[in-house]
Formats: sequence, C-alpha cells, structure tokens
Amino acid sequence: MWRTRIKICGITRGEDADCAVACGADAVGFVCYERSPRFVHTSRLHELVAALPPFVTPVLLFVNADSDHVQACVAQAPNALLQFHGDESRAECERFGRPYLRAVRMVDGVDLLDSAHSFPSAIALLADAPATGFGGSGAVFDWTRLPEPSQRTKPLVLAGGLNETNVMDAICRVRPFAVDVSSGVEQAPGIKSAERLRRFCAAVRATDRHTYPEPSDTA
Repeated sequence: MWRTRIKICGITRGEDADCAVACGADAVGFVCYERSPRFVHTSRLHELVAALPPFVTPVLLFVNADSDHVQACVAQAPNALLQFHGDESRAECERFGRPYLRAVRMVDGVDLLDSAHSFPSAIALLADAPATGFGGSGAVFDWTRLPEPSQRTKPLVLAGGLNETNVMDAICRVRPFAVDVSSGVEQAPGIKSAERLRRFCAAVRATDRHTYPEPSDTA
C-alpha cells in the first residue's frame, strides 16, 4: 500500500517532537526564521534534532537567511534536510551542497511545473498558500491549480491550512507525496496538541488505506 509521508513542522519542544514521532511522522520541521513565532534558536537545534530516532528526517526551514546562519544551523543538525521558503534563487539553494525542498507560494500566476524547471536540483517542491510574510497562514489554497500526478516531474509536498478535518480530502484530490502541517495541529503557535497530532496522522493513514488499497490476492 502506498503511504503518504507526513511532515510535522514548527516544532519548538522536545515533547512535541516525541509525540509527532510516536504518531508516525516521517519528518519533523524546525523553523530557523527569527520572525516566526515558531522560531528555534540555533543553540537549541542540536538538542532537539539529536533526540530524533533513525529514519525520522529533521528539516530546517529558512527564509532569505544569510549563508552564515544556514551554516551555523547545519552544523547543529548535520543530517537535516533544508527547506527554503523565501525568495532564494536556485544558486542560493544549491550553495550548501545539501538536499533541499523548495517551497512555492501559490500566488496568482505561479505554475508548479515552471518551479520544477527553475529548481531542477530540489528533491521535492512544497506547495503552500500565499500569506503576508512567509508561511504559517493556516489558509488553504485552490488545489485545482496543482498539476495532475501524471504531469509532475518532482514529488509534491502539500502544505497550507491542513488539519485533521481536511487532510483526507486533500490526499484524495491532490495525491501528494507528502503532507505538511504546522498550525493545524497546534493549541498555540509553536505548541502542538498531542490529540490533534494523533487525529491528523490517523486521518492520513486511514485515507491511504481507502485511496491506495492493497491489491487482492484473489483472482
């Protein structure tokens, strides 16, 4: 059975990271952007990332960060995947020599296929709702603007306003490689709700069972 990957972003506390992992998260995101209410200082990254078990990927999110800041964060989380959520060019994303996700704000006129062409080295594209600033709006964008699965040239990570009540519909309609949630599983900015985490991850798994059933062994 196909398994939609789950990324829980905006983690600021060890207990929330532990809960996300226990609920089945494949990746855990840490915001390295000082203007975010979910910002994690470089000095805390090592502690949070080191506590993650094998095969759960830490993701460091940056917004127009200078090179020194990115390097300092990477030094604390050498196994992390990078996510660029600002106006970074292809060269700026590539200069660290690390696998990266390229976030795409789905404003009017943006075509995800064009973004895939502009960032051929990205391991995946993350489609997010437009917002004042960068990310964290809790808003859903028009999913019909995304290319059909057969047209995509890169894995698609779907973000923007997802929660336990709409993620089932999102997976059925979009068929993403992964879903990314932050505010949709919170009780306050940067503080996750264990119950909402459980419900979100359970909804993803239930949808996978319905949408991608195992082939029957019977003729």
